[in-house]
Order: sequence, then structure tokens, then C-alpha cells
Amino acid sequence: MKGMKSRARRTVSYSVFYEQAPDSGYVAFVPALPGCHTQGETLEETERNVKEAIALYLESLASHGEAIPEERRSFQGRVSVPVSIPA
Repeated sequence: MKGMKSRARRTVSYSVFYEQAPDSGYVAFVPALPGCHTQGETLEETERNVKEAIALYLESLASHGEAIPEERRSFQGRVSVPVSIPA
């Protein structure tokens, strides 16, 4: 097919963080892809949804000629802070 550019396919991996939603279900977000998040009623549904969200995000970047982000090293931590609660 003359005139069509071929695209190389590769597999990329990103860290996904899942949280239980306040009402029900789960929320997932991808720190390396700002704004890339989704939700689902079960973890399985949420995982399917986040895979689709990542694929669409990366397709959008590619269609605009933008680079596919490489994930940087990430950490999850927990901190404690004192808080004053009125009696």
C-alpha cells in the first residue's frame, strides 16, 4: 500500500495504582501518564479498563507525534502527620 506509513509495535509497561472507591468499586491511575485514570466495579473490570485507557492515551500521543513516555522509578510510601481535631 503505497503512501501508508508502517508502525512498529512494541509492548510497554506502566505502574498502576488501584484504590477502593468511596461508594463502591475501584479507581486506577497511571502516575507516568498524567490524567490517565479509570474505574470499575471489580478489580478485574478496573484492570481491563485501565489497559484500554493506557492504549488510548498512547494512541493519542502517537497520533499527535508525541513521544511515548518511559516510566521513571516510582515509590509508594506512607507518612503520618499530627492533626488537631476540635472537641
